Parts: sequence; C-alpha cells; structure tokens
Amino acid sequence: MSNCILCAVDMSQHEPETEVLKVAAKLAALDGAQLDVITVVPSFGAGEVPDFFPKDYHHKAVEKTAKRLKGFVRKVLGDEVDAGVRHEVATGKVYQEVLHAAEVAGSDLIVIGSHRPSARDYLLGTNAAKVVRHASVSVYVVRS
Repeated sequence: MSNCILCAVDMSQHEPETEVLKVAAKLAALDGAQLDVITVVPSFGAGEVPDFFPKDYHHKAVEKTAKRLKGFVRKVLGDEVDAGVRHEVATGKVYQEVLHAAEVAGSDLIVIGSHRPSARDYLLGTNAAKVVRHASVSVYVVRS
C-alpha cells in the first residue's frame, strides 16, 4: 500500500502526459494515498547562458509552469481531486529533482512516463531510466 505517490509530468510538451497523471491518480485513489504532482523547469545554469535572458525570465517561467500544471491537473482530474493534490515545480535536472521531491515528501511510489526508447536512450539513459535506477522506492513507468 502507498501513503504518498509522486507523479512526474513533463509540462514542456505541447500535450502533457495525461495518461501518466490518470494512472497516478487511480493508484492514489486505490490506496487513499496523497498525490503529489511535480514538473521540472530546466536550470539555465551559471556562466554566460543566463545573460541571454531577461533577469526575471526564470522566475516567470516557473510561475507560468506552475499555473499550467495546476490547470492541467484540474482539467484531467477535476476540481474535487485537484483540491487534495500537492503541486510542485522544481528547477534542475529532471531525474534529480524527482528523486529529491520523493525523498522530501516521503513518497513510497513514483509514477513517471517514458516514451519509446531510441538507440540514443539506451546509451545515455532517459529520465525515467535514471529515476528507476536511482530510486529507493518503487517506480511505476507508464509507456506512451
């Protein structure tokens, strides 16, 4: 049984991962578990890269992503379920932020999506593969 489920979705896609969220919500409902939904905004890092963007670009990107995430969850799961969901927007590398959020929240299951692997993914590893490899809890991978 799960007490806390972390669902990782990619809000950078034109169509976010609806099926991943539905599966996570179903698993949370079955166990009466807390559902947390996370998405990760890339960090623009140090050095010269941030100089190409306006000073408040990152802050605005996080705000916009948080608004999109909340709207997405509400649209897919409805207002009643959404009211109990904890929404999180993190900054950094996807797999690291997902693992960190799971640890901080005490999640005992991570639900994440994975696209069909390509040859490049087998050599470098996808975010889902890295989460599976490094997670200290069970990971449910939803294939799309």
